[in-house]
Amino acid sequence: MSIGLPKEVKDNEYRVAMTPGAVRQIADAGQRVLVQSGAGEGSGFADEEYQQAGARLVPGGEDAWDADLVVKVKEPQPSEYHLMRPGLVLFTYLHLAAETNLTLEMVQRGVTGIAYETVERADGSLPLLIPMSQVAGRMAVQVGSQYLEKTHGGRGKLLGGVPGVRPADVTILGAGVVGTNAAKMALGMGAHVMLLDINADSLRYLDQVLHGRLTTLSANPLSIAEAVKRADLLIGAVLVKGARAPHLVTREMIRTMEPGSVVVDVSVDQGGCIETTRPATHSDPVHMVNGVVHYGVTNMPGAVPRTSTYALSNATVPYVMALAEEGVLDAVRKDSALAKGVNVHRGKITYEAVAQAHGLEHASIESML
Repeated sequence: MSIGLPKEVKDNEYRVAMTPGAVRQIADAGQRVLVQSGAGEGSGFADEEYQQAGARLVPGGEDAWDADLVVKVKEPQPSEYHLMRPGLVLFTYLHLAAETNLTLEMVQRGVTGIAYETVERADGSLPLLIPMSQVAGRMAVQVGSQYLEKTHGGRGKLLGGVPGVRPADVTILGAGVVGTNAAKMALGMGAHVMLLDINADSLRYLDQVLHGRLTTLSANPLSIAEAVKRADLLIGAVLVKGARAPHLVTREMIRTMEPGSVVVDVSVDQGGCIETTRPATHSDPVHMVNGVVHYGVTNMPGAVPRTSTYALSNATVPYVMALAEEGVLDAVRKDSALAKGVNVHRGKITYEAVAQAHGLEHASIESML
Protein backbone atom coordinates (compact mmCIF):
# COMPACT_ATOMS: atom_id res chain seq x y z
CA MET A 1 0.00 0.00 0.00
CA SER A 2 1.20 3.53 -0.70
CA ILE A 3 0.95 5.97 2.19
CA GLY A 4 0.91 9.72 1.57
CA LEU A 5 2.17 12.33 3.99
CA PRO A 6 1.19 15.80 2.69
CA LYS A 7 2.20 19.12 4.17
CA GLU A 8 -0.53 20.67 6.33
CA VAL A 9 -2.17 23.75 4.82
CA LYS A 10 -4.34 24.97 7.71
CA ASP A 11 -3.41 28.40 9.07
CA ASN A 12 -0.17 28.20 11.05
CA GLU A 13 -0.36 24.42 11.31
CA TYR A 14 3.24 23.28 11.73
CA ARG A 15 2.65 19.68 12.78
CA VAL A 16 3.24 16.74 10.47
CA ALA A 17 1.47 13.40 10.77
CA MET A 18 4.57 11.22 11.18
CA THR A 19 8.14 11.62 12.35
CA PRO A 20 11.04 10.16 10.32
CA GLY A 21 11.27 7.43 12.94
CA ALA A 22 7.66 6.42 12.32
CA VAL A 23 8.26 6.45 8.57
CA ARG A 24 11.23 4.13 9.10
CA GLN A 25 9.00 1.61 10.90
CA ILE A 26 6.48 1.65 8.09
CA ALA A 27 9.05 1.54 5.28
CA ASP A 28 10.89 -1.35 6.94
CA ALA A 29 7.60 -3.26 6.93
CA GLY A 30 7.58 -3.03 3.14
CA GLN A 31 5.15 -0.14 2.64
CA ARG A 32 5.77 2.71 0.19
CA VAL A 33 5.70 6.14 1.87
CA LEU A 34 5.33 9.34 -0.17
CA VAL A 35 6.31 12.49 1.73
CA GLN A 36 5.65 15.92 0.30
CA SER A 37 8.81 18.00 0.24
CA GLY A 38 8.80 20.39 3.21
CA ALA A 39 6.08 18.50 5.10
CA GLY A 40 8.20 18.19 8.23
CA GLU A 41 9.95 21.55 8.22
CA GLY A 42 7.54 23.15 10.70
CA SER A 43 8.27 20.40 13.21
CA GLY A 44 12.01 20.55 12.63
CA PHE A 45 12.34 17.51 10.33
CA ALA A 46 14.33 17.97 7.12
CA ASP A 47 13.49 16.25 3.83
CA GLU A 48 16.77 14.35 4.08
CA GLU A 49 15.65 12.73 7.33
CA TYR A 50 12.59 11.29 5.62
CA GLN A 51 14.66 10.10 2.67
CA GLN A 52 17.10 8.38 4.99
CA ALA A 53 14.13 6.76 6.74
CA GLY A 54 13.06 5.15 3.45
CA ALA A 55 10.44 7.59 2.15
CA ARG A 56 10.20 8.91 -1.38
CA LEU A 57 9.97 12.69 -1.56
CA VAL A 58 7.31 14.09 -3.88
CA PRO A 59 7.16 17.75 -4.94
CA GLY A 60 3.52 18.66 -4.32
CA GLY A 61 0.53 17.94 -2.14
CA GLU A 62 -1.31 16.37 -5.09
CA ASP A 63 1.42 13.73 -5.34
CA ALA A 64 1.14 12.80 -1.66
CA TRP A 65 -2.66 12.73 -1.89
CA ASP A 66 -2.37 10.28 -4.80
CA ALA A 67 -1.55 7.51 -2.30
CA ASP A 68 -3.93 4.75 -1.21
CA LEU A 69 -3.85 5.93 2.41
CA VAL A 70 -3.33 9.61 3.29
CA VAL A 71 -2.23 10.32 6.84
CA LYS A 72 -2.65 13.91 8.07
CA VAL A 73 -3.00 15.95 11.22
CA LYS A 74 -5.93 18.25 10.49
CA GLU A 75 -9.13 17.95 8.49
CA PRO A 76 -8.98 18.69 4.75
CA GLN A 77 -9.23 22.38 3.98
CA PRO A 78 -11.44 23.66 1.10
CA SER A 79 -8.34 23.92 -1.10
CA GLU A 80 -7.86 20.16 -0.64
CA TYR A 81 -11.41 18.97 -1.25
CA HIS A 82 -10.74 18.24 -4.92
CA LEU A 83 -8.00 15.80 -3.91
CA MET A 84 -10.48 13.44 -2.24
CA ARG A 85 -11.74 10.61 -4.42
CA PRO A 86 -13.59 7.27 -4.23
CA GLY A 87 -11.46 4.56 -2.66
CA LEU A 88 -9.13 6.95 -0.85
CA VAL A 89 -8.61 6.27 2.85
CA LEU A 90 -8.02 9.40 4.91
CA PHE A 91 -6.69 9.05 8.47
CA THR A 92 -6.63 12.31 10.42
CA TYR A 93 -8.49 14.49 12.92
CA LEU A 94 -11.84 15.25 11.27
CA HIS A 95 -14.26 16.69 13.89
CA LEU A 96 -17.08 16.27 11.38
CA ALA A 97 -19.88 17.04 13.83
CA ALA A 98 -18.87 20.69 13.61
CA GLU A 99 -18.09 20.64 9.86
CA THR A 100 -21.18 20.35 7.66
CA ASN A 101 -19.49 21.28 4.37
CA LEU A 102 -16.59 18.89 4.88
CA THR A 103 -18.94 16.07 5.84
CA LEU A 104 -20.99 16.53 2.69
CA GLU A 105 -17.85 16.73 0.54
CA MET A 106 -16.49 13.49 1.96
CA VAL A 107 -19.81 11.72 1.46
CA GLN A 108 -20.19 12.95 -2.11
CA ARG A 109 -16.61 12.05 -3.03
CA GLY A 110 -16.83 8.53 -1.63
CA VAL A 111 -13.76 8.80 0.55
CA THR A 112 -13.28 6.60 3.63
CA GLY A 113 -12.59 8.93 6.55
CA ILE A 114 -11.16 7.54 9.78
CA ALA A 115 -11.10 10.15 12.53
CA TYR A 116 -8.39 10.03 15.17
CA GLU A 117 -10.77 11.54 17.71
CA THR A 118 -13.34 8.72 17.55
CA VAL A 119 -11.00 5.72 17.64
CA GLU A 120 -12.24 4.30 20.94
CA ARG A 121 -11.11 1.33 23.01
CA ALA A 122 -13.46 -0.96 24.91
CA ASP A 123 -12.78 0.95 28.14
CA GLY A 124 -13.99 4.18 26.53
CA SER A 125 -10.54 5.74 26.19
CA LEU A 126 -9.60 7.66 23.04
CA PRO A 127 -5.94 6.74 22.36
CA LEU A 128 -5.42 9.11 19.43
CA LEU A 129 -7.14 12.08 21.05
CA ILE A 130 -5.36 11.80 24.39
CA PRO A 131 -1.91 13.09 23.24
CA MET A 132 -3.29 16.29 21.74
CA SER A 133 -5.73 16.75 24.62
CA GLN A 134 -2.77 16.65 26.99
CA VAL A 135 -0.99 19.30 24.93
CA ALA A 136 -4.10 21.47 24.54
CA GLY A 137 -4.95 21.31 28.24
CA ARG A 138 -1.51 22.50 29.25
CA MET A 139 -1.45 25.11 26.51
CA ALA A 140 -4.84 26.49 27.61
CA VAL A 141 -3.32 27.72 30.86
CA GLN A 142 -0.16 28.94 29.17
CA VAL A 143 -2.17 30.91 26.60
CA GLY A 144 -4.71 32.10 29.17
CA SER A 145 -2.03 33.47 31.47
CA GLN A 146 -0.54 35.39 28.57
CA TYR A 147 -3.86 37.00 27.62
CA LEU A 148 -4.50 37.95 31.23
CA GLU A 149 -1.60 40.37 30.86
CA LYS A 150 -2.73 43.96 30.38
CA THR A 151 -0.68 44.30 27.19
CA HIS A 152 -2.84 41.55 25.64
CA GLY A 153 -6.16 43.02 26.75
CA GLY A 154 -6.45 41.17 30.05
CA ARG A 155 -7.08 42.23 33.64
CA GLY A 156 -3.38 42.48 34.37
CA LYS A 157 -3.33 39.60 36.84
CA LEU A 158 -0.46 37.21 37.46
CA LEU A 159 -1.88 33.71 37.55
CA GLY A 160 -0.15 32.67 40.76
CA GLY A 161 -0.11 36.06 42.46
CA VAL A 162 2.73 36.77 44.90
CA PRO A 163 2.94 36.57 48.71
CA GLY A 164 0.31 38.89 50.13
CA VAL A 165 -1.60 39.15 46.82
CA ARG A 166 -4.47 36.87 45.86
CA PRO A 167 -3.80 34.52 42.92
CA ALA A 168 -6.02 34.43 39.86
CA ASP A 169 -9.16 32.26 39.80
CA VAL A 170 -9.19 29.62 37.07
CA THR A 171 -12.46 27.83 36.28
CA ILE A 172 -12.24 24.62 34.25
CA LEU A 173 -15.35 22.98 32.79
CA GLY A 174 -14.69 19.28 32.31
CA ALA A 175 -12.46 16.89 34.25
CA GLY A 176 -11.34 14.74 31.34
CA VAL A 177 -7.86 14.69 29.81
CA VAL A 178 -7.92 18.37 28.81
CA GLY A 179 -9.35 19.53 32.12
CA THR A 180 -6.99 17.42 34.19
CA ASN A 181 -3.92 18.69 32.34
CA ALA A 182 -5.16 22.27 32.55
CA ALA A 183 -5.69 21.88 36.29
CA LYS A 184 -2.20 20.44 36.78
CA MET A 185 -0.65 23.36 34.94
CA ALA A 186 -2.75 26.04 36.67
CA LEU A 187 -2.13 24.58 40.13
CA GLY A 188 1.57 24.33 39.36
CA MET A 189 1.58 28.05 38.56
CA GLY A 190 -0.10 28.81 41.90
CA ALA A 191 -3.59 29.70 40.72
CA HIS A 192 -6.81 28.91 42.56
CA VAL A 193 -8.60 26.30 40.45
CA MET A 194 -12.29 25.45 40.38
CA LEU A 195 -12.89 22.22 38.45
CA LEU A 196 -16.43 21.25 37.43
CA ASP A 197 -17.73 17.99 35.99
CA ILE A 198 -20.85 15.82 36.11
CA ASN A 199 -18.82 12.70 36.96
CA ALA A 200 -18.49 12.46 40.74
CA ASP A 201 -15.91 9.66 40.49
CA SER A 202 -13.62 11.84 38.38
CA LEU A 203 -13.92 14.71 40.85
CA ARG A 204 -13.17 12.42 43.80
CA TYR A 205 -10.10 11.01 42.08
CA LEU A 206 -8.71 14.40 41.08
CA ASP A 207 -9.35 15.77 44.55
CA GLN A 208 -7.08 13.00 45.85
CA VAL A 209 -4.25 13.30 43.32
CA LEU A 210 -4.08 17.04 42.61
CA HIS A 211 -2.61 19.27 45.25
CA GLY A 212 -2.83 23.02 45.73
CA ARG A 213 -5.68 25.51 45.73
CA LEU A 214 -8.23 23.15 44.16
CA THR A 215 -12.01 23.18 44.55
CA THR A 216 -14.13 20.53 42.82
CA LEU A 217 -17.80 21.11 42.06
CA SER A 218 -20.58 19.04 40.57
CA ALA A 219 -21.58 20.75 37.35
CA ASN A 220 -25.12 22.10 36.98
CA PRO A 221 -26.43 25.38 35.55
CA LEU A 222 -26.25 27.18 38.90
CA SER A 223 -22.76 26.01 39.88
CA ILE A 224 -21.45 26.75 36.39
CA ALA A 225 -22.92 30.27 36.45
CA GLU A 226 -21.32 31.02 39.83
CA ALA A 227 -17.94 29.59 38.78
CA VAL A 228 -17.97 31.56 35.53
CA LYS A 229 -18.78 34.80 37.36
CA ARG A 230 -15.73 34.58 39.61
CA ALA A 231 -13.29 33.34 36.94
CA ASP A 232 -10.33 35.38 35.78
CA LEU A 233 -9.58 32.57 33.33
CA LEU A 234 -12.34 30.26 32.08
CA ILE A 235 -11.28 27.08 30.26
CA GLY A 236 -13.83 25.04 28.29
CA ALA A 237 -12.76 21.39 28.29
CA VAL A 238 -16.01 19.57 27.54
CA LEU A 239 -16.06 16.59 25.20
CA VAL A 240 -18.94 14.53 23.86
CA LYS A 241 -17.31 11.80 21.80
CA GLY A 242 -17.66 12.55 18.11
CA ALA A 243 -20.54 14.99 18.67
CA ARG A 244 -20.97 18.74 19.00
CA ALA A 245 -20.09 20.10 22.42
CA PRO A 246 -23.08 21.49 24.35
CA HIS A 247 -23.19 25.21 25.18
CA LEU A 248 -22.79 25.05 28.94
CA VAL A 249 -21.79 28.71 29.28
CA THR A 250 -24.35 31.17 27.96
CA ARG A 251 -23.90 34.73 26.73
CA GLU A 252 -25.65 35.91 29.89
CA MET A 253 -23.04 34.15 32.03
CA ILE A 254 -20.21 35.82 30.10
CA ARG A 255 -21.77 39.21 30.88
CA THR A 256 -21.18 38.54 34.59
CA MET A 257 -17.40 38.19 34.15
CA GLU A 258 -15.09 41.10 34.92
CA PRO A 259 -13.78 43.03 31.90
CA GLY A 260 -10.35 41.72 30.95
CA SER A 261 -11.14 38.17 32.02
CA VAL A 262 -10.11 35.46 29.55
CA VAL A 263 -11.94 32.55 27.95
CA VAL A 264 -10.05 29.65 26.32
CA ASP A 265 -12.48 27.18 24.72
CA VAL A 266 -10.51 24.03 23.91
CA SER A 267 -13.67 22.30 22.69
CA VAL A 268 -14.11 24.86 19.91
CA ASP A 269 -13.13 22.30 17.25
CA GLN A 270 -16.26 20.38 18.26
CA GLY A 271 -18.44 23.50 18.18
CA GLY A 272 -17.40 24.93 21.55
CA CYS A 273 -18.98 24.68 25.00
CA ILE A 274 -19.12 28.47 25.45
CA GLU A 275 -21.83 30.24 23.46
CA THR A 276 -19.76 33.35 22.73
CA THR A 277 -16.72 31.49 21.38
CA ARG A 278 -16.12 31.23 17.66
CA PRO A 279 -13.49 29.26 15.72
CA ALA A 280 -10.26 31.20 15.29
CA THR A 281 -6.78 30.79 13.84
CA HIS A 282 -3.26 31.34 15.14
CA SER A 283 -3.07 34.40 12.87
CA ASP A 284 -6.20 35.93 14.41
CA PRO A 285 -6.66 34.06 17.71
CA VAL A 286 -8.89 36.27 19.86
CA HIS A 287 -12.03 38.37 19.85
CA MET A 288 -13.79 40.38 22.55
CA VAL A 289 -17.31 39.89 23.89
CA ASN A 290 -18.52 42.23 26.65
CA GLY A 291 -14.92 43.11 27.43
CA VAL A 292 -13.93 39.45 27.89
CA VAL A 293 -11.03 38.10 25.80
CA HIS A 294 -12.04 34.95 23.88
CA TYR A 295 -9.39 32.57 22.51
CA GLY A 296 -10.82 29.91 20.19
CA VAL A 297 -8.00 28.56 18.03
CA THR A 298 -9.09 25.20 16.60
CA ASN A 299 -5.60 23.74 16.27
CA MET A 300 -3.92 24.88 19.47
CA PRO A 301 -1.24 22.12 19.54
CA GLY A 302 -0.03 23.33 16.14
CA ALA A 303 1.81 26.11 17.98
CA VAL A 304 4.11 23.57 19.65
CA PRO A 305 4.63 21.25 16.67
CA ARG A 306 7.80 19.51 17.77
CA THR A 307 6.19 18.19 20.96
CA SER A 308 2.83 17.58 19.30
CA THR A 309 4.19 15.68 16.29
CA TYR A 310 6.15 13.26 18.43
CA ALA A 311 3.18 12.69 20.75
CA LEU A 312 0.72 12.15 17.91
CA SER A 313 3.00 10.00 15.77
CA ASN A 314 3.81 7.69 18.68
CA ALA A 315 0.09 7.00 19.09
CA THR A 316 -0.96 6.66 15.44
CA VAL A 317 1.82 4.45 14.04
CA PRO A 318 0.35 1.09 15.19
CA TYR A 319 -2.96 1.95 13.50
CA VAL A 320 -1.25 3.13 10.31
CA MET A 321 0.69 -0.14 10.23
CA ALA A 322 -2.51 -2.16 10.64
CA LEU A 323 -4.32 -0.26 7.89
CA ALA A 324 -1.37 -0.62 5.52
CA GLU A 325 -0.70 -4.30 6.17
CA GLU A 326 -4.25 -5.60 6.41
CA GLY A 327 -6.26 -3.12 4.35
CA VAL A 328 -9.08 -1.02 5.76
CA LEU A 329 -11.84 -3.60 5.91
CA ASP A 330 -9.77 -6.36 7.50
CA ALA A 331 -8.16 -3.93 9.95
CA VAL A 332 -11.58 -2.64 10.99
CA ARG A 333 -12.97 -6.17 11.36
CA LYS A 334 -10.11 -7.11 13.68
CA ASP A 335 -10.04 -3.94 15.77
CA SER A 336 -13.28 -2.58 17.19
CA ALA A 337 -11.49 0.59 18.32
CA LEU A 338 -10.48 1.36 14.74
CA ALA A 339 -13.98 0.54 13.54
CA LYS A 340 -15.35 3.31 15.75
CA GLY A 341 -12.94 5.68 14.03
CA VAL A 342 -14.65 5.24 10.65
CA ASN A 343 -16.87 8.30 10.21
CA VAL A 344 -17.67 8.05 6.49
CA HIS A 345 -17.34 5.13 4.07
CA ARG A 346 -18.48 4.67 0.48
CA GLY A 347 -20.78 7.66 0.53
CA LYS A 348 -22.39 6.89 3.88
CA ILE A 349 -22.02 8.46 7.32
CA THR A 350 -20.98 5.63 9.61
CA TYR A 351 -20.65 7.52 12.90
CA GLU A 352 -24.04 8.10 14.46
CA ALA A 353 -23.24 11.33 16.33
CA VAL A 354 -22.02 12.94 13.09
CA ALA A 355 -25.20 11.95 11.25
CA GLN A 356 -27.32 13.34 14.08
CA ALA A 357 -25.38 16.61 14.14
CA HIS A 358 -26.29 17.25 10.50
CA GLY A 359 -29.71 15.59 10.38
CA LEU A 360 -28.48 12.99 7.90
CA GLU A 361 -28.94 9.24 7.57
CA HIS A 362 -26.65 6.91 9.48
CA ALA A 363 -25.36 3.54 8.26
CA SER A 364 -23.31 1.42 10.67
CA ILE A 365 -19.87 0.40 9.49
CA GLU A 366 -20.66 -3.20 10.54
CA SER A 367 -23.47 -3.33 7.99
CA MET A 368 -21.00 -2.38 5.23
CA LEU A 369 -18.26 -4.89 5.99
